[in-house]
Amino acid sequence: MGLKENVPDKLPRQLAKRKSKPKEYFDALVWAAVVAFLIKVFLFEAYRIPTGSMENTLLVGDFLLVTKFTYGATTPRNIPFTDIRIPYFRLPGIKSPKPGDVVVFDFPGDRDEKQSGEVLNYIKRCVGVSGDSIQVINKVLYRNGQIFPNPPQSKFISPLRPASVAENRIFPKGSGWNEDNYGPLKIPKKGDIVKIDSTNFDGYKMFLIKEGGVNIKLNPGGDLVVDGQTYPNGNYVSKRDYLFMMGDNRNNSLDSRFWGFMPMENVVGEAFMIYWSWDANVSFGDFLKLIGTIRWERIGTLIK
Repeated sequence: MGLKENVPDKLPRQLAKRKSKPKEYFDALVWAAVVAFLIKVFLFEAYRIPTGSMENTLLVGDFLLVTKFTYGATTPRNIPFTDIRIPYFRLPGIKSPKPGDVVVFDFPGDRDEKQSGEVLNYIKRCVGVSGDSIQVINKVLYRNGQIFPNPPQSKFISPLRPASVAENRIFPKGSGWNEDNYGPLKIPKKGDIVKIDSTNFDGYKMFLIKEGGVNIKLNPGGDLVVDGQTYPNGNYVSKRDYLFMMGDNRNNSLDSRFWGFMPMENVVGEAFMIYWSWDANVSFGDFLKLIGTIRWERIGTLIK
């Protein structure tokens, strides 16, 4: 009888052991996914370069690691796989962006739109921070009146456009500037006075909208009124800090010269290292040829 009583106990224990293996695998996958998600959100994220705006510092087909913690990682800015934006908060960072840094950021939208309709990450070089003055004279970039040296791998692919030739897409609207002769333009700092008058009201109206303004008007006497608040003589007080971004491929980059100031809050991370690189023009269908285009000399290169 003792043997009979013990036999049924064995089978449930064996089944329990068998059932525990799939559960262990599932738990391991869940934890791996959680760890990967936390690394992606708070530490590092991988990006691929899709355009030539940062040539020759970064090439189409370069794959980058971007540090999220450098400037302060944020919780997700949108619902995954959608363009639906959600509230987020930023953790403290090690430093703030400085001129010369290659920065990944949440594209704030074109010059004449309040916000980008898609959630897009751009990568450009920071050439000016809040309070700086930016000017380009005959393709030479000046920051606060001093020449800002071109990055070693930067390039120009178009003939000089004289200052007398206006580019209609340039920010601010109606400025009469072009990409080779631009500014001077002061980058707003939180609390700074931004002078708005009849000469630049049209060009800065979208800037005021992006700052949160809805009902905006400039009175005949020169007072600016934003949502019922009057700024005497058009002395608007900036609500945010901004950066000015430019691509290293100076004549093939839609950057701050075209769409305006980049809010500091849109910073995502700092470009750190190229971990893979090949010719993106070769399709995966021709895999052997694609393997032959691997740029071994770029792999492991730190981004400067």
